[in-house]
Amino acid sequence: MTDHTRRGFLTVAGSATAATVAGCSGTEAIGGGGGETYEVGHGDYQTTVSESDFPSDRLYIYAVQTGWSNWGAVMDAFDERYGVDLNDDQRTSGEALTHIRSNAENPTHSAYNGGYSFGITAMEEGFTTDYKPANWDAVPADLKTDNGHLTATRQMTTAVTYRKDIYEERGLGEPESWEEFKHPDAAKDFCVTPPHSANGLATALSINNAYGGTMDDLGPVVDYYNDIAAEGADVRRNITGDFTSGEVSAVAQYDYTALEMKYNHEEVPAENVGVAILPGPEGDAGAMNIPYGYGMLDGAPNPETAKLFMDFVLSLEGQRLFFDAFVRPIRAGELEMPDEFPDQTTYEAAEFTVDQLDLVERQEPIIDQVTSESDIPGIQG
Repeated sequence: MTDHTRRGFLTVAGSATAATVAGCSGTEAIGGGGGETYEVGHGDYQTTVSESDFPSDRLYIYAVQTGWSNWGAVMDAFDERYGVDLNDDQRTSGEALTHIRSNAENPTHSAYNGGYSFGITAMEEGFTTDYKPANWDAVPADLKTDNGHLTATRQMTTAVTYRKDIYEERGLGEPESWEEFKHPDAAKDFCVTPPHSANGLATALSINNAYGGTMDDLGPVVDYYNDIAAEGADVRRNITGDFTSGEVSAVAQYDYTALEMKYNHEEVPAENVGVAILPGPEGDAGAMNIPYGYGMLDGAPNPETAKLFMDFVLSLEGQRLFFDAFVRPIRAGELEMPDEFPDQTTYEAAEFTVDQLDLVERQEPIIDQVTSESDIPGIQG
């Protein structure tokens, strides 16, 4: 499996650059000879990590893997700088949580990495411990836990990918709000993903927020889905083939997936694919921000090396590497946005977050209501 990068050479160049900028990751070498030591951590969590703490074989962190979010380049850069090999952990967030539970008495991995909501579940079940990496203060307050158990490292935002060439043929302009997908010529082959998937839930909550709804009031998204269903919209999974063939003219998904579809699929020229970060018709935020992050595991092996890795990932050098795979790092506002992304001001105008702890508690009732009250075909998944 290979990393989905916006340009192949960027991964290599970015990895080499990150690996050669010593002491700029929030860690600083303070020793010499065969026993380098590094300052890590934020505030009360500042401590010293020594090379003698490094694992003899490799560092195991859940879901740090090639082929997703450019972790392969991050792994290579960390290894080049510190000489620590990372295990290529090909798991989903859900699979990681299952493995954490089954190995609770004898942890095999040093830290959890993956979907933020799964990390919250791991925290609530008592599997994580506290650590605030260097640059923890640069992470927005609603994208980390005060107790230091979970910190977001990257983010994905609800977006709509659409076929600009098809829209031009139909006389449709570039969409500026969710309202425009109610138009019969846009709705007839517009699709969303089912709400029991993370992307589908984010889409539903994005539309709901765009029309003034809350997690206590899902009427706006139910109405929206019923409106577009009447014009032919439906719910689908794995729509890449349908999109590239033109059977589907637009799909709501993450910006990461949208940009990957735009630049990494030769079947459709990039200039024929648009990516929109959308507000509601009255300017309400309509693009939900979904964090991914990490947390230390309680009683796990190699905790000191895991701290060093967590610091590196949250450094600007580590954060830049996510951009190369169309993933916005959590510190994106401090970095220059690559040209392939929608303008940062677009995100600022339309993006919003929700309380992740609250979402974990509410997501099942939300999914049940949206699926039971919406007429859009395929909503049951």
